[in-house]
Amino acid sequence: MRMVTVYTDEICTLCHSVENLLNVRDIPYEKVMITPGSDEHDKLAERSGLKALPQVYIGSLLLGGYQETLAADQAGMLADLLVD
Repeated sequence: MRMVTVYTDEICTLCHSVENLLNVRDIPYEKVMITPGSDEHDKLAERSGLKALPQVYIGSLLLGGYQETLAADQAGMLADLLVD
């Protein structure tokens, strides 16, 4: 199974929603806390081209945020993306 990484912050409601979705689906993930406006946030935005959180990566692939993760799940693609 590919590693899932969720870049998140404390107060982001969509971050909590994507974590809940992954938990409901029993998908293990690494949670990386990012403070908006920090150097880490700037580096992540440079890497992904996105400033918004959450950002969900499957391996090195940027899946997107909550909406993209939910859409992949509803289309039955999320489980497929996790397979090595």
